[in-house]
Parts: sequence; C-alpha cells; structure tokens
Amino acid sequence: MDESIFQPYEDEIQALEEEIRLLTEKYEAIRQESTFFSDEEVLKAIKSFQRETQEETKGSESLSDLKAQLESLETDLLFLMKFTGFHFTSHSKKTVEKTGNRTVEKHRLSGKCHSLSFQLEFQLLEMQNNEKVSAVVSDLSIIMESREDSNVSKFLSSTEERGDLLTFFRSLSTYAEWYEHRRHTFLHFKAKYPDIVTLPEGLWGDFIILRSPKVSGFELMIVWKIHLDEEGTTTPVLDLLPKVPEQVLEQRMTSVENIPGSFRSALRLFGIEAAIENLIKVLGSEK
Repeated sequence: MDESIFQPYEDEIQALEEEIRLLTEKYEAIRQESTFFSDEEVLKAIKSFQRETQEETKGSESLSDLKAQLESLETDLLFLMKFTGFHFTSHSKKTVEKTGNRTVEKHRLSGKCHSLSFQLEFQLLEMQNNEKVSAVVSDLSIIMESREDSNVSKFLSSTEERGDLLTFFRSLSTYAEWYEHRRHTFLHFKAKYPDIVTLPEGLWGDFIILRSPKVSGFELMIVWKIHLDEEGTTTPVLDLLPKVPEQVLEQRMTSVENIPGSFRSALRLFGIEAAIENLIKVLGSEK
C-alpha cells in the first residue's frame, strides 16, 4: 500500500501533538503565576496536570477540550487576581541545574498588588523523593516602591533572609488592601466635604487636614499610618493633631486638649470612617 496515503494523517497528528505541547507549557506558566501562595501546592498541581494530560491525550480527548480547560484556568486566574489584588505583569524562569531528582530554577517575577508594584528574584530548589516533592526558596530579592518606609524595609529584609514567599504574598495583600482603603476613604471625604477636607500630599499621602469653615486658623490633622511589622502583621495607626489659634486656645484650653483622646475613643467605638465623619460634622457646626 502506498505510504503517501497516510502522510496527511501523520502530519495532522504531529501538528496536534505540537499544539498540545504549547498549550501544556502555557498552562504551567499560568498555574505558576496564579498559585504562588504555596510552592508545594504549585508543584503538586503541575504534576497532577501533567499526569492527567498524558492519560487523557492517549485517549480520545480533542484539542477543543484542552482549549476549554485552558479557558477555565484563565477564568480561575482572573478570579484569583481580583480576589487577592495581585496582577502579575511578567514571569520568567531559567533552569540553572538539573541532575537526577534535583532541579534548580531561577525565577523573576514582577507585578502589582492593588496600587503597589513589586519585583521578585529568587532561586527554587526542587527535590523529588519517590512521590514526594520538596521545594526550597533561596537568594530571594524584593524590590518595592514602599521600601523607603523603615517598617516595610525591615519586613522585606526579614522575608528575604527567610526566603518566605508565602508570608510575603499574604502580608503584601493585606498591606496593599489597607493602602487602597485609606485612599478611598480620603477620596470619599474630600468629595463629600470639599470646603473642610484638604489633602496636602494627595490621595497617596498618610494624612488629611480638616479646616474649620467658621474659625479661621483652626485645623485638625488626621494622621493615618499603616504599620507592617517584621512578621508581616499589618496594623492601621491613626491619631489626631490639632492646630488651634491662640485666642481659641485661651478660651477653650480644656476642650481642645480633649480632642485627640475623644477621637481615639471614637475610633474604637465606631470605626475609622464613622469617627472621621463625626469629627467633620462637629467641626462644621462649631461656632
């Protein structure tokens, strides 16, 4: 029988195999970017997918089925990005060493969490023992815009030393979420009370100033810091600093001294937004 008859089929099979290979590589890249919260889970997911792909492609699974799976994975990735605030803009890896059950890869990753940009570079050592895979991160380097903050710098240095990617991503998600919450809060009050609220450093500053519309020179500065300790715990720290004209200070010395303490009590009782709202209303009605 003329073998040329089968050549078109063989060409089609080879084309499908190449397409499957490319789709598999794309899937691995997506999974690595979307599940950095646990290195062990990433490795297990990749191994599981590779086994399933090999078994299914041996059967009757079509190329359209693989594309549907990848579309589903991309949907999951978009959900994860929206849920955590992470958006990865680039990721590359290079195999540095591969011998037997030992693999060393160098990774570069950049992205944003809400409004905070970051860049990571690290080495990942993978060791496989029978069915168990272990992974160790080393040579971790982190670049962030907020590193000039001494607290953030200490946290990043501690994280780099430990090679703790999981803590970095979890802590950054919470820290960046507070940044966004502060920005939205400042924007809300500036839009609602434009004659009272001013933002000397813009929406990304860490304080706002409330100016009395009835008492010239009477200002209240609300300072809102976001503290990040070396263990990755994020804590909002708010305080109030009054600026009072001398004539007002002489007349109402006791009441002025009580303002910061009253504000802190309102924070504990009502929360940040309600405490600021009440303060603005009192300031606006002050005679």
